[in-house]
Amino acid sequence: MITKSISDIHNAIFSPLKSWAEQSTGNWNILIGVGFLLVMGSVIFAYVFYKKIGQDDERTNKIFLKSGSCMLLAIILCDMIFPKDDMWTIFFLFKYTLAFLAGGIYLAVQYKKDFS
Repeated sequence: MITKSISDIHNAIFSPLKSWAEQSTGNWNILIGVGFLLVMGSVIFAYVFYKKIGQDDERTNKIFLKSGSCMLLAIILCDMIFPKDDMWTIFFLFKYTLAFLAGGIYLAVQYKKDFS
């Protein structure tokens, strides 16, 4: 199959998910439940490493700022990739899941590098 535009790529990637989610309300609820659990897990993961790194000082402020920039970069990339018209609320959940996960992973890597 030859894709002619970016919208063809979006349709190829996200239309199977949309059709699966719209088959029944159970599928829709599973998608929302998994998204919510992933958001909560990512927030907890990022918060744990935020607390492990310690109090604000010159060294940790740089780490926190770089973690925030990783989160911003993840949000911008997700905004470019995820579709805006269909199921945008679910993709909103997954966008912030990936953002908190990116920030948490950066904090975990820095924690391992500095304290191990």
